Amino acid sequence: MRFTDKRRIDPDTGQVRTSKPVEGELVDVSESSVPGTGDSEPTAGADDGIGEDGEPDPVRAELLERTADLQRISAEYANYRRRVERDRQAVINGAKASVVDSLLGVLDDVERARSHGDLEGPFKAVGEKLVGALHSQGLTPFGAEGDVFDPALHEAVSHEGSGGEPVVSMVMRPGYRFGERLLRPAVVAVAETPANSVPDGAQAETAQSETAAE
Repeated sequence: MRFTDKRRIDPDTGQVRTSKPVEGELVDVSESSVPGTGDSEPTAGADDGIGEDGEPDPVRAELLERTADLQRISAEYANYRRRVERDRQAVINGAKASVVDSLLGVLDDVERARSHGDLEGPFKAVGEKLVGALHSQGLTPFGAEGDVFDPALHEAVSHEGSGGEPVVSMVMRPGYRFGERLLRPAVVAVAETPANSVPDGAQAETAQSETAAE
């Protein structure tokens, strides 16, 4: 590929050109003619502080040292910025969680009013807006009948049965998470049903089927 050479520095001599480039003058810019490209070997001492004559070059050595210092400082500053951003986000999330935690009692009142059919009129609109705003900030309720009992998430106030997998049989107060943080465990009743147990209705149907077959 060829193009008009308008460079002010002569690539061969390294000197500043005094004359203007002749319009239409074409030069070869293949990889072999451009310094630092192609298969040409790097200049001796380019990265070890040794000059072209093979002798130590204090200027070049100091330049390499300062460059290494700058790279190290840049990396440390990048790590510092990441730590500051992470700590800032943690403070923001902690403040949000504190505010949301203080409003859980209000949410309980809203849920009780809804369950009793008292959440009507303007109070219903306000309650729904409050619940929606808290959920949009990261509040998540949990705890439902049939969930597998988890002592890290559920607080059991009663326990029935034995010999099976404990599951939630009744939710007395829902639990809440804020992001990955547990704000409040769910208060539940737990029941255990043996895995091989069959409900009474199923046993009756099985007996009728066996009788009909006989």
